[in-house]
Amino acid sequence: MTHPPSGGSQTLRAPDPVPAPTAAPARPRAARTVQVERLRAAATTEPGRLRIIGAVLALLVVAFGAVTTLEISQRAAAADDVAGRSQPLSADAADVYRSLADADTTAAGGFLAGAQEPEAVRERYREDIEEAARLLVKASGNTEPGSASSREIAALNKLLPVYTGLIERARANNRQGLPLGGAYLRYANRKMAGEMLPAAERLYAAETGRLEADSADARRLPLLSVGAGIVVLGALVWMQRRTYRRTNRVLNRGLLAATAAASVVVLWAVAGHTVARAELRAAMVHGQASLDVLNDARISSLKARANENLTLVARGAVLTPDGSADQYEADYGTGMRTLEDRLGKAGRLADDAGGKAPVADAAEAVAQWQTRHREARATDDRGDYDGALERVIGTGKSTGQSFRQVDTALEKALAHEEGEFASAAKDGRGALRGLPTGAVVLAVLGAAAVIAGVNRRLAEYR
Repeated sequence: MTHPPSGGSQTLRAPDPVPAPTAAPARPRAARTVQVERLRAAATTEPGRLRIIGAVLALLVVAFGAVTTLEISQRAAAADDVAGRSQPLSADAADVYRSLADADTTAAGGFLAGAQEPEAVRERYREDIEEAARLLVKASGNTEPGSASSREIAALNKLLPVYTGLIERARANNRQGLPLGGAYLRYANRKMAGEMLPAAERLYAAETGRLEADSADARRLPLLSVGAGIVVLGALVWMQRRTYRRTNRVLNRGLLAATAAASVVVLWAVAGHTVARAELRAAMVHGQASLDVLNDARISSLKARANENLTLVARGAVLTPDGSADQYEADYGTGMRTLEDRLGKAGRLADDAGGKAPVADAAEAVAQWQTRHREARATDDRGDYDGALERVIGTGKSTGQSFRQVDTALEKALAHEEGEFASAAKDGRGALRGLPTGAVVLAVLGAAAVIAGVNRRLAEYR
């Protein structure tokens, strides 16, 4: 039988101590410190500084090219709008005005011709109305909803069928020999003169305002481009001077090429925009200003002719507010005075023989028109209505013949000034063509030249 040793005790072994956790090495922090030290060392050595300066210069050149491309592209787009959108729309608005006024004048002349209105007169009236409707549809497609132009177009589209309906009623009554036809014609004329022509005039003013705004945008100076170019050229000159002072080498080919590229972009931008600005300004001053005056003159002649015809239609039934004179005769006098004033301004604005000659012809025809009008009024005042009618709408030496001479001369003058505007605007737009692309290409080449020039210096340290 076995027993454990007496009086002995069992020895207990203490557990091994648990080692305290050790902190992991801060490797990312140490890596960042190493990178910072390397960068600091690079920035304090000449090769490191050259790399930094080269990168900054290359970025400056690229940024200069981007700014120039963006700014000149905006100017070029505005110049495109002037030549291809704004001026044609302004001309269309003027043609809407002219077509409506001519339709009113033609309708009054046809009414005076008697119950059997000449087919040529009816055809001209129809063409005027169709042209006005077509141009309104075209203008509607090029205007923003809710704009001033859009509101005027909507008003004219609403009034046009009302006016043509009144004219048809006037014709129907005139064919039956009813005096009510004259009343319908006078009411149609009031609708035209009081509502439609003012709306057409406001449409023309709105489109001309858009043309002026586009022209102003295209002529704004490219200050950002020029400013960025000066900064880049200054930085490149500084870098070349720094290189010269440290190495006694006069030229660095890469930096010299970059300076040349930047200089070409700056000079191209300045010269191109200067030419474009001058041409666009000439288009507005000598072209559009003349067009405004000539359009006003032509409208005044059409209004005067309509009032002259209505003087015979109304036969004194419509008087001025004070009752002292015939309203249509008074309006005729106002229109002729306006016409003479506008022709004087158009003559002063015309800058060549092609523009002055038709204006002079129009002025001569206006003087003849006024002389014949006085003769027609004297004949009517003697009670010879048929004789007065012959002097107004006859095929011989009538006021109608003088009016057609005025209208033909003004049409010729307008065509000449439109050509002058289009030519100047095209030249202005052409002066900017190619500049945005050229700026990008030269900027990229300039940045590459900077890098090449800096690398040439870095090679000396290897």
